[in-house]
Amino acid sequence: MKKHYGAIDGLRMIACIGIVMMHVAANNQYAITGFAYDTVISSFTNFVFLFMTVSAFGMCCGYYEKIRDNQVSFSDFYGKRFKKILPFFGVLVLADVIMSPSADAVYEAFADLTLLFGFLPNAGNISVIGVGWFLGLIFVFYLCFPFFCVLLENKRRAWIAFGISLVYHFVCANYFDVGRSNILYSACFFLAGGLIYLYRETLEKMSPWIAAVLAAAAIVGYYGTGGKTIGCLAVSAVLLIYAVTRRGGVLDNRVARFFSGISMEIYLSHMLIFRMIERIGLNTMVGNGWLQYVVTVVLVLGGTVLFSVIMQKVLGLIMSRISIITSSV
Repeated sequence: MKKHYGAIDGLRMIACIGIVMMHVAANNQYAITGFAYDTVISSFTNFVFLFMTVSAFGMCCGYYEKIRDNQVSFSDFYGKRFKKILPFFGVLVLADVIMSPSADAVYEAFADLTLLFGFLPNAGNISVIGVGWFLGLIFVFYLCFPFFCVLLENKRRAWIAFGISLVYHFVCANYFDVGRSNILYSACFFLAGGLIYLYRETLEKMSPWIAAVLAAAAIVGYYGTGGKTIGCLAVSAVLLIYAVTRRGGVLDNRVARFFSGISMEIYLSHMLIFRMIERIGLNTMVGNGWLQYVVTVVLVLGGTVLFSVIMQKVLGLIMSRISIITSSV
């Protein structure tokens, strides 16, 4: 039976809210300065790396042993990935094209709707659902997941693969000029999640206080060294380790589970909601300081949560009806 690590829900919640906060700050010209706004909130863009590490760990929890033991139907495996992602993402893509129609938007929408755009060398430059580059990368990871499981077949091979991925990360950044939307650049984050999965039983015995101290040290080190990507790897890994050791608390509760269940939807749709709020001027209605920033974040997050929940239910009903119709044909 798949074991549920409830505190990981809290990590997803923190990551999706942090990314919303970052995009609200980046897309407004508020008269706010200081370390918290200029450095901390802007660094929340790197929560995407935490998502990568957590996604790899979660996929391993669900499928690693099944794939290793040849107990998976790959038609069902890939079918579930398409059914989970495409309906919601497809609605957003079509809405974006309708709001900003052009020939370029149609080309990009086609790539988006195949879910294969993560294979493009410039996937990070797609403007139709610009934040969707992460979804493209995740889908490439899903497609490569059987090979990923082979790399994790034993701990020795996993560490060798992780070492090679670190070299690839450096080479991609310094020679091939590709960034986080490329699977080879980001492979070290996925492999870190896989390694933590392999050591999960040992890590579960670690004191949460020790894990918390390690997480705090990694976060201080990240900001102390100027927010290097290798620091993102350390922070993502130790936060996941902390979540593996933790039971209950602020990371493992109903609120965290709720946000975790719609974290993908929040990530994908929050900029659409922000643009609507921006068009009617709610992002500047009480000035351009901290109060307005907080109000805008609350409005965007609230609107996005409402939109995500409604669309989940509507699309769920539609997919159920389609399933009933196709099964009866």
